[in-house]
Amino acid sequence: MKIKPIKQADKIINYWKNEKFVVLCIVFFGITCNTLVVFGPVYQGKLIDAIVRGDALSAVLLLSAAYVGVILLVQVLRYYKRFYIRRFANINIASMRLIIFNNIMHKSLSDLDDESSGNLMTRCISDVDLCVEGMRKFTTEVFDTGVVMLTYLITLFIYDIKLTFFAVVFVPVAMILAENLKSIIYKYSIAYRKKTSAIAELTLDAIDNSMLYRISGMEIQNSVRYKIELHDLQEKAIKANVLENSMQPIYSVIAMIGIVVIIYMGGSKVIEGTWTVGVFSTYIAIFVAMGVRASKAAKLFNSVQKSQVSWQRIKPFLSEYVDETSIQSASDEKVSMLVNNLTFSYESDTETILKDLSFDLHAGQILGITGPIASGKSTLGLSLLGFYPYQGSIRINNRELRDYAKNDRSELISYLGHKPQLLSDTIYNNITLGRSGDISSVLRDVCFDTDLAAMPEGENTWVGSGGVRLSGGQQARIALARTLYSDHKILILDDPFSAVDMVTEEKIIDHLKKHYSDRCILLISHRLAIFNRIDQVLLMHNDLTFELGSHEKLMSNSSLYNTIYTLQQAEAGGTDEK
Repeated sequence: MKIKPIKQADKIINYWKNEKFVVLCIVFFGITCNTLVVFGPVYQGKLIDAIVRGDALSAVLLLSAAYVGVILLVQVLRYYKRFYIRRFANINIASMRLIIFNNIMHKSLSDLDDESSGNLMTRCISDVDLCVEGMRKFTTEVFDTGVVMLTYLITLFIYDIKLTFFAVVFVPVAMILAENLKSIIYKYSIAYRKKTSAIAELTLDAIDNSMLYRISGMEIQNSVRYKIELHDLQEKAIKANVLENSMQPIYSVIAMIGIVVIIYMGGSKVIEGTWTVGVFSTYIAIFVAMGVRASKAAKLFNSVQKSQVSWQRIKPFLSEYVDETSIQSASDEKVSMLVNNLTFSYESDTETILKDLSFDLHAGQILGITGPIASGKSTLGLSLLGFYPYQGSIRINNRELRDYAKNDRSELISYLGHKPQLLSDTIYNNITLGRSGDISSVLRDVCFDTDLAAMPEGENTWVGSGGVRLSGGQQARIALARTLYSDHKILILDDPFSAVDMVTEEKIIDHLKKHYSDRCILLISHRLAIFNRIDQVLLMHNDLTFELGSHEKLMSNSSLYNTIYTLQQAEAGGTDEK
């Protein structure tokens, strides 16, 4: 099933406009099915009258065949109507989920920081299902209730205007009652959806941090908390659902009050000879069917009200993502980066983290970035991705970073954060991320070839959830291999060697200098052992100042840098740590 793009996906009417053929089929089969349905009780009444009159067997059989034929035709038409309504629902579930997925994947980091994982998952899955279910029920009941009730009502008026007027007067009462309950149901539904998101977030947290909670002895406390939250969810679910479902019998009773009038007045017509038994039977059958439909229409109002809650939750994520067209494609020339007076603060935080920071970097160079805790090292790495707004200038190949399209930035800059973020997959797939190619060279460059040789399944070794089957150093090197495999021209490596011994660290640095001379590499690290082997060092201070120069220059001119480097060398005992 091909998913067609939807223009203005945040307008619900466009989902019907986008599937014109399917909707046309729904309209055709819905109208024909629910118009012909009235002939079932009509032929039933004719058959009863034929039997009462003692008509010939051939006439009775002919009427019986007509009755069965009408029922069969209605059921065939109903099958196709339901088929296309279900198809409509399936298409829209897929379309909404794809749009929301693309929207989330391309939202700014600052926007995603304000959303919890559980809330996003609930919106992508549960809210989409509830919203489309409301659309499906609405589409179904437009015909199964709207057209049917109109058909039944017209037929009843044809039989007797006065009796019909008195009989159906209670039907709107049931529908008005349901309409007046919608605000209460809306309030309870909002509370239920929010709690569902909170439960999803708790579940994800329990999975992600299961080992932490286990070794901290927090499993029992978390289990108790989870049970309390589930109980609260149950209470909110009851409030959200019981009012809607418990009112269904009341709607039915109210809508069916008119049956008393029909029995009295219709029975009198039979006694007077105005109506036959068959006509009386037909009238009652049609009225009962209409009363049932009226109670379902009342319930539909409540169901649609609930789905509107989900629609409001997913609507902000339904603005269709459009790939940006780059002003010019990323150049194949040797890459360069010029940072001038870079000032940065997160949108939700007024505190300035970087101020007037400047440096330049060219292909084949490695810039080491270090400094005390909370001096802004990691923030600098993130700001150079272009995901957050910044002040000042970041020029790559003489072009401002903010002027690059998102896709171009993603193809130009690669970032490796503190956490390796490994998939529960093979080593090969963790490095290639779905692409194909030889990974042996990047494995050698991160000194993982020896580790791989000891693994019976080699590149197909399963790393486990988050790389749990590997050591910390192995996880870090696989993540680094993934970054190198991407072939991006600018590599931002945030503390990639924290779990790697110093001998291996030195080998990797040598490989980076030798095999990646076409790239700019920014190395953020607390450990300065290999800073004497790189081109420039940027020392950041907590007072927003910085020092820039070679290792030798900073050893001479910066007492802080000299002190840190000397202390670390002394702690290492003057030898490489293993």
